[in-house]
Amino acid sequence: MNIEIKNVTPANLLAILALRVAPNQASYIENTAQCLEEAKECSFYQPAGLYADNALVGFAMYGWFPSEGNAGRVWLDRFLIDEKYQGRGLGTIMLSALIDHLQGLYGSPDIYLSLFEDNKGALYLYEKFGFRFNGELDINGEKIMVRSESTSMSNQ
Repeated sequence: MNIEIKNVTPANLLAILALRVAPNQASYIENTAQCLEEAKECSFYQPAGLYADNALVGFAMYGWFPSEGNAGRVWLDRFLIDEKYQGRGLGTIMLSALIDHLQGLYGSPDIYLSLFEDNKGALYLYEKFGFRFNGELDINGEKIMVRSESTSMSNQ
């Protein structure tokens, strides 16, 4: 399977906007239009389409926030697989590709994200990749998880 992470451009914008999660997941993540609006307001965000064999299957938004922590933080702020592509293992494949992508882009061994703890599917996936709660909450009350390279290598 050929995996690509592509920036949002005028060529893929409508397809990105058409991505949807399952109805029971909608309360856990903003839709792509909201994400793209946030990316316009904050230049640290990088929205991207997630492609498998040239098909747009998901969306992510990530970035490096220099004012957080001692040396800044790399955030995987949004991650979703379109409803029609769920249940095929693409969440695992894409998260692995995103982790590699973020480490290559930013060189940081630590990646942060936040989620509502009752989002059991996402929690299971993130824990599988070594993300652990760090005791912090984000501005929306979501629990923050961090994946540190030193603690993650044995978990995959």
